Amino acid sequence: MTPIGERPTHFTRRNGEKAPLPFSAGEYARRLSGIRGIMDGLALEAVLFTSMHNIAYYSGFLYCSFGRPFGCVVTQDACTTVSANIDGGQPWRRSLEDNVIYTDWQRNNYWRAVKDLIGKATRVGIEGDHLTLQAHDALEEIAGVTEIVDIAPEAMRQRMVKSPEEIALIREGARIADIGGAAIRDAIRPGAREIDVAMAGRDAMELAIAEAFPDSEMRDTWVWFQSGLNTDGAHNPVTMRKLDAGDLLSLNTFPMISGYYTALERTLTLGEPDRATLKLWEANVAAHELGISLIKPGARCSEICAGINRFFHEEGLLDYRSFGYGHSFGILSHYYGREAGLELREDIDTVLEPGMVVSMEPMLWVPEGTPGAGGYREHDILVIGKDHAENITGFPYGPAHNIVPA
Repeated sequence: MTPIGERPTHFTRRNGEKAPLPFSAGEYARRLSGIRGIMDGLALEAVLFTSMHNIAYYSGFLYCSFGRPFGCVVTQDACTTVSANIDGGQPWRRSLEDNVIYTDWQRNNYWRAVKDLIGKATRVGIEGDHLTLQAHDALEEIAGVTEIVDIAPEAMRQRMVKSPEEIALIREGARIADIGGAAIRDAIRPGAREIDVAMAGRDAMELAIAEAFPDSEMRDTWVWFQSGLNTDGAHNPVTMRKLDAGDLLSLNTFPMISGYYTALERTLTLGEPDRATLKLWEANVAAHELGISLIKPGARCSEICAGINRFFHEEGLLDYRSFGYGHSFGILSHYYGREAGLELREDIDTVLEPGMVVSMEPMLWVPEGTPGAGGYREHDILVIGKDHAENITGFPYGPAHNIVPA
């Protein structure tokens, strides 16, 4: 038995066989080659990734923090994840290459493990949008790094263009989101609670993921189903509110497959909508269709945004716009990840190119006390090709399809 004072700060334990990763070895080699090219350009000896999305992108391992730090150290010849002892051998099984486990016998053992992996490197890349000030100080003081360089923007740009393997997974996610949408629509009825409807959609998607991806870990798939006043926010959580005839409804399905997010969002009504509701709904659908037509290779994100803004302005509805008109897809979720350089907003000038995947999702939020009050939102996923954009969302939108009999 190891004496109390001699317990290890970190160790390696390859517990069990490697599990199948979401992508091929060649796909991970492509990603690592890309980041190593970035490292060469910035004269970096090592990179420490700390976010869920970048660790998963380069190593295949998607961690569950629970208040503990995790990492992935990339050098020119190794890609090693750093995980907490509480997670046992799962990080090793789900990592592309090696894994080091740190213990909590003493404070800062995580940083001692990082120091061991970066060796004598003094110029190290980090994610400036994720590393805390406290962690920044520890990297300097404990790991001995003297030059810290932010590579988050370069890593984001690499993630923004998807490989064929990524696009294949995203296509499956879109298909499964449609399955969840159909289950939700079938569960809508007067007296049903938002939570009852949401569970029907989530269960359908999890069963579909289990069938299509039998080697994956099941985690994080969810539904936001909102009704009445609760439709005013795109990210409003599910409640126990009971549905009433005449309600405005918002269907939102989010299958998560190995950290990859996809989505379906639709406006519905329970029973025939009143005139004001129908007019607002049809206007948002028209904006949605306009936006889809503007998404193509060579288009600039800010210009797409400007085109939809002009339409809403002409309709007298621009003040009701809720947020930007779309975003990228990939390793992201409601609590991690973002490819901010590929959002359809006024301040983003990125030019769309083949391999990018974006949403079109205009939303109007009309406040209480105004005719047609509530939130209206449609959401499709488009894959940018060589000469056009392909819409991979199949669930129908608009009043012709989504007025549910009361």
